[in-house]
Amino acid sequence: MTSYLRPAVVLLALFTALTGLLYPLLVTGLAQAAFPAAANGSPVVVAGQVVGSSLVGQSFTAARYFHGRPSATTGADPQDPAKSIAQPYNAASSGGSNLGPSAAALQEAVAARVAALGGGPVPADLATASASGLDPDISPAAAAFQVPRVAQARGLTPAQVQAIVDRHVSPRLFGVLGSPRVNVLALNLALDGRAP
Repeated sequence: MTSYLRPAVVLLALFTALTGLLYPLLVTGLAQAAFPAAANGSPVVVAGQVVGSSLVGQSFTAARYFHGRPSATTGADPQDPAKSIAQPYNAASSGGSNLGPSAAALQEAVAARVAALGGGPVPADLATASASGLDPDISPAAAAFQVPRVAQARGLTPAQVQAIVDRHVSPRLFGVLGSPRVNVLALNLALDGRAP
């Protein structure tokens, strides 16, 4: 019996150390050496302070800022930890609403978002949440939709604001993957540098 048990225990200990300890340490060390910013969450640093991540959206509500996609993330209810409540841009609880296109709650939420934006045709990414609820980017159309509001709030012309937006449009990856996008945090920081 021990002739079967001993090799199994030795292999379990060996592979636990190898795959559970050594391999993760090796990968973490290589990532820190080769790509330290990405390995630490792609922080955005302004004047020595981390103001966010280029990979995680955050809530901008002031008229002078571009707004990101709506967020459907949730978190524990402070009154009753067994329940969850809406907590937009909660990076500890990434996820979508899990509501299907025919769900009345989703249709009401989208209708309310469109109404808050003035009604009429609205870019889809300003009315619907992303699958993660933490999307840091918006489409160039969503940015262009917000240009008049931001320009008025900052005392700039729409052409000046649109020029800043145009400089922050990232193209498709390798020219074919994904869609053109604008990072909301980078765009808002550029605006603060131009017209705080």
